[in-house]
Amino acid sequence: MPFSIVPFLLLSIPLLEIAVFVVIGGQIGVLPTLALILATAVAGSILLRIQGFGVLSRVQKTLNEGRVPGRELVHGVMILVAGILLLTPGFVTDTLGFLLFIPAVRDIGWAFLRDRIVIVGAGAPPGGGQDRRQPRDKAIDLDMDDYSSSEPGKSPWRGPDRPQD
Repeated sequence: MPFSIVPFLLLSIPLLEIAVFVVIGGQIGVLPTLALILATAVAGSILLRIQGFGVLSRVQKTLNEGRVPGRELVHGVMILVAGILLLTPGFVTDTLGFLLFIPAVRDIGWAFLRDRIVIVGAGAPPGGGQDRRQPRDKAIDLDMDDYSSSEPGKSPWRGPDRPQD
């Protein structure tokens, strides 16, 4: 999304929310409108908790299977955004939030994002190939004859310009 549209969104969403508040408040009254906003916030927090734990268990299951949980992570982010939208007062943001709690809508979002993002597993080497480096857990066992000690500051690895310890 270009940054030139962000100021427009920051101005248009609150104006749209105010207009919808006025229309709905005029139809059902002020107190029922406020009660409806409060009810959507409570419902959003409950849905966030239930679906959030569901996503966490699916991520864990996918990781245990040895796969990268790209879809599950994107669904988790969408559920988090849905919870934030539902906790934000307003009917437009509540509608968008409830839509993001529907798995089919999240799948449409995942289909849109899948080709635009790259998810790299934590243990995967760059390029996706196999890691050909030697394992780092190899120990080198030395005998007393394999090394020698010298006086501090007389190391052959120190050049004439390096300060002594």
